[in-house]
Amino acid sequence: HEDTADWLRRRGALLFPKVPNLPFDPYRAHLYTGTELYAGLDTSYDATPDAQIYAWWRADRHSLTQTLAESLHDHSIDDALDEWVIDRRIVGIMGGHATRRGTSDYAAAARLSRILARNGLSVATGGGPGSMEAANLGARLCDLSEPDLQKALDDLAVAPDFTQVAAWASTGLQVAQTRPDSGLSLGIPTWFYGHEPPNPFASQIAKYFRNALREDILLSICKAGVVFLPGSAGTVQEIFQAACKVYYAAPGSDFAMVLVGHEYWTEVLPAWSLLNALGQGHPMSGRIFLVDDAESVREILLAHSPG
Repeated sequence: HEDTADWLRRRGALLFPKVPNLPFDPYRAHLYTGTELYAGLDTSYDATPDAQIYAWWRADRHSLTQTLAESLHDHSIDDALDEWVIDRRIVGIMGGHATRRGTSDYAAAARLSRILARNGLSVATGGGPGSMEAANLGARLCDLSEPDLQKALDDLAVAPDFTQVAAWASTGLQVAQTRPDSGLSLGIPTWFYGHEPPNPFASQIAKYFRNALREDILLSICKAGVVFLPGSAGTVQEIFQAACKVYYAAPGSDFAMVLVGHEYWTEVLPAWSLLNALGQGHPMSGRIFLVDDAESVREILLAHSPG
């Protein structure tokens, strides 16, 4: 009521405006879940909050109202994420969105993440499909036995392609909702890449509108290190974005960077050569690693992460 609002303002209160016609709450106090973002999927993907928010985002890219709503929303996600990361040792796992369910690369990413989560690390990813999804899966199901994990991988393989989003998401939700959740999995996707749907295996999802903000936050919370699985342009960007942070980090604020796949990162996309050259004669050289196996990743991260 306006009288109440005036009374509050006269006494120094700051009142946030109601932003009309939004498919989301810009003042939300908690992170998302896969179940929330995919509510209504039994009707169609277009009926879900995730799809409706993406459609709203695409509709008017220059509106002041939209810019305000996006900023309020992303600030609220910041606050909720700050609460989630407290007292957690978070490791980031980056990798390609095109890695398909049912492949050996997908299974390897899941098993690597499972090993890290079993050693007390919370796994954070970009929250999308492919290697990101596999990493969220492995961390979420880290308490299960190897046969149980393999059964989940087999169940997912019937819907391998995220471009068939309804079947892909429905299959993922079925696997997620019928297995226990370790609570050690975080996804940070963005509606900027709305064509890449969020995977349902992250225990909590911090979904942003602004991709640049999302990328920086993802790296800033991964104080236990960052692992880079094979990927393409996005993963290469993340490698050198992380490298810049490590190169210029104040003493004690850097983190380990582990590239997985010697052949891939030296021959297919030879990012390692430049990264290694950058580190020569610099403290960064003791923070960059190139390995081929999950056990080496585990040993490096546990040796170089705080706590």
